[in-house]
Amino acid sequence: MALTAETESRLYRSLRAAAGAAAHLVALGFPSAVAVLARPGSSLFSWHPLLMALAVSPTGTGGGGDRAPPAPVLVLPGLVPIPLPSVSQFSFLMTEALLIFSPETSLLRSFSRKVKVRAHWALQLLALLCALLGLGIITYNKHLNGKAHFVTWHGLTGLLAVLYTGAQCAGGLLLLYPKLMKNWTLAKLKLYHATSGLVGYLLGCASLMLGMCSLWFTASVTGVSWYLAMLCPLLTSLVIMNQVSNAYLYRKRSQH
Repeated sequence: MALTAETESRLYRSLRAAAGAAAHLVALGFPSAVAVLARPGSSLFSWHPLLMALAVSPTGTGGGGDRAPPAPVLVLPGLVPIPLPSVSQFSFLMTEALLIFSPETSLLRSFSRKVKVRAHWALQLLALLCALLGLGIITYNKHLNGKAHFVTWHGLTGLLAVLYTGAQCAGGLLLLYPKLMKNWTLAKLKLYHATSGLVGYLLGCASLMLGMCSLWFTASVTGVSWYLAMLCPLLTSLVIMNQVSNAYLYRKRSQH
């Protein structure tokens, strides 16, 4: 028996809602699992996996062995040594910032678009702040230990993700002040911002997955658990891709 168009549409919306709910759970559950694994505060390195998961693409170390390296400290004249928390980018923050605009699973679905845009900006700026802090701290950490930085695919994609995120946030200002681009319509600016943001998110997820191939992570997470961890950024990437495609790309194509 063939399904009617209305039934197919309802089933499709239900599947999207289920996938979106799963993405919310992953965005919260993945950093929680990493926190248990890394025991933040036990060393400098212990902050890196957690904050990488909170944000998405780490720009830092791949881990040099089975255990996290000892935490270097920043010693300022006249002050006690200060542990340097390794901050990276945007898994939880970036995912939630994008899911805000999901028509099925947005946590702010009942609020106006103006409120959603403000929340999106707040989360994006927090993600960028984490990214910049992580880039600076991990670079200094490498300097203290006399190690080369940005020599692995993990570090290079993380660096690129940080720079791309900064440019993406700067580009978002054009949506707040569209008059700066007199030859561009607001609809076109939204389309380009959404699609370029999707590219940045996928880049961050790629760096995150490369980080899960590091010696530290593969020594701590093995077997089926490692594959399940790798599925987390894959799931959120597919959900975000579907959301952006339905909101902009498919709609844009149908207008021609």
